[in-house]
Amino acid sequence: MGAAHHTPSIAILVVAGGRGARAGDGPPKQYRPIAGLTLLARTLHGLHMAMPQAALKVVIHKDDLEHYAASIAELPASDRARLLPPAFGGASRQESVRNGLEALAAEGAPDIVLIHDAARPFVDAALVARAIEAAAIHGAAAPGVPLADTIKQIDDAGVVVATPDRARLCAVQTPQSFRFDLVMAAHRAAAAGGRDYTDDAMIAEAAGVKVHIFEGDAANFKLTTQQDFARAMEQLKQPVFADLPDIRMGQGYDVHAFGPGDAVWLGGVAVPHTHGLAGHSDADVLSHAVTDAILGAIAEGDIGAHFPPSDPQWKGAASSIFLARACELVRARGGAIANVDATIICEAPKIGPHRERIREKLAETMGVEIGRVAIKATTTERLGFTGRGEGMAALAIATVRLP
Repeated sequence: MGAAHHTPSIAILVVAGGRGARAGDGPPKQYRPIAGLTLLARTLHGLHMAMPQAALKVVIHKDDLEHYAASIAELPASDRARLLPPAFGGASRQESVRNGLEALAAEGAPDIVLIHDAARPFVDAALVARAIEAAAIHGAAAPGVPLADTIKQIDDAGVVVATPDRARLCAVQTPQSFRFDLVMAAHRAAAAGGRDYTDDAMIAEAAGVKVHIFEGDAANFKLTTQQDFARAMEQLKQPVFADLPDIRMGQGYDVHAFGPGDAVWLGGVAVPHTHGLAGHSDADVLSHAVTDAILGAIAEGDIGAHFPPSDPQWKGAASSIFLARACELVRARGGAIANVDATIICEAPKIGPHRERIREKLAETMGVEIGRVAIKATTTERLGFTGRGEGMAALAIATVRLP
């Protein structure tokens, strides 16, 4: 590992080459959306948040390049900056991992590599930190969780032949973590021997390496069946605020000038007026302020960084797209939006008659109950550009809670 002051380089290899048939009809499961983000994007974002300095490499099926491109397009720029080019998988998981490791070796081998299933989106920073520490100390390690059920070993006729001591057994998860040179050599030896193994820890064991088990995480479950996807949706939809102690606040401010039109868009609602608002998208001044407040709370830049006005695809776009994406980024980190408080500043139109509809629409777009959305309106007593009726402004504060 070098001198004591050397910080080990870390790569995370994400295995996403499978077909995921047990998840039902549709694209491979790693490209299916859960609460607005594909499973792969959610997993990659979780890994990046857990270990921002790690390089990320995904092993994909050669037929899935379009799916992969669409999936990583959902990620913030900071996540994409850590992504190495994808590697192509093989006929088995073992071959796919080896292809990924060989690609990492060719690009400049890291000191430590974590190998993780794309179908485990709830990986967190504490688990990744334990994985890295275990690899640094032991060379080869895997997360394990205690078994809740008694295990029976049975024969071909279904007759119990043994009841292993449950205290000596555990269910193994990913990320499994290794010193890179060690796992690369073990994979090459397994390939040369023509043996097929079910996980990377077994490959290391077969090469004579002692694999250490560190504490796993029951929440880091693998999505295999449609029931698993339903469980993941529930886990994302209903955060327990007691489990989200990191309280963040962000502010947003936006201004748009009046232009031609007969309605202004506010929070996704068209409010009739003598003018519209001018802007590259739908110029929804309220949605823009709320989006920036949420992005600010999680330190993910601003609306322009994610949806540049220079990009023609956002011309005339509904700002609810921008707001929904900001909320997805919060949920991708396992967080929740506690509340949003916004003020619209204008002389006209009158906001009062439309306030409840605007609150409903914002709550719907953000995926929160209406009691978490407050909207107020004020004038500037005819002072300044809003007072002269030249445009509208909006201020917003968002409170976000993270694990």
